[in-house]
Amino acid sequence: MNQNIIRKINALGGITDTVNAEKSFTENWQSIIFNHHLYDKDWDVYGIDHFYEENKKLYYNNQEKFYENLLDHYFSDHELPYGQYFVRNWNFTPFKENSEDQEEFDGLIDENYVQEVVGIFQPDFLCVFYSYGYPDHFFVCTKDIDQSNPTVYSTDHEVYFDELENEGSFEEFLDRFMTKEEFRETVVGYLAEKFGE
Repeated sequence: MNQNIIRKINALGGITDTVNAEKSFTENWQSIIFNHHLYDKDWDVYGIDHFYEENKKLYYNNQEKFYENLLDHYFSDHELPYGQYFVRNWNFTPFKENSEDQEEFDGLIDENYVQEVVGIFQPDFLCVFYSYGYPDHFFVCTKDIDQSNPTVYSTDHEVYFDELENEGSFEEFLDRFMTKEEFRETVVGYLAEKFGE
């Protein structure tokens, strides 16, 4: 895992204290702690109108506290559908002999197609994110030749591994997410425009 990725993860609120250059990407990613979800830069301010209505008095009396509460609410470990990305770290091994995934997905995933897309024989995967959008699953190949910055692949539960899209490098993929500061700026801009301030 390269230093740019580590810096980006830290900026997004991830704790990388146990990341080590000697470890594989999978080992490093599974050791990182996120205590909240992430939001991409195309996020559509889901739930902000409701949050504002519930906290309107605070908005006009103490905006700093309003935004502090808003960040605490959105950047927490909840399941409310706000268009967030959930950080994940589970292994998916559909081509590994005698694995549970191989038994469950035997005959359901075209191994030749997947190998052609990722360029690796009998690939295993690590799920790194899940979202409510389309596509909803994001994986890296655990045997990716670049363990410091592997390629991210996306698929959706409707076409699980029947369609696999290259989303670019992991470093590029992280660029789609907002820091808490950027999230706040997005909401400030939205509310200012909505209420003409």
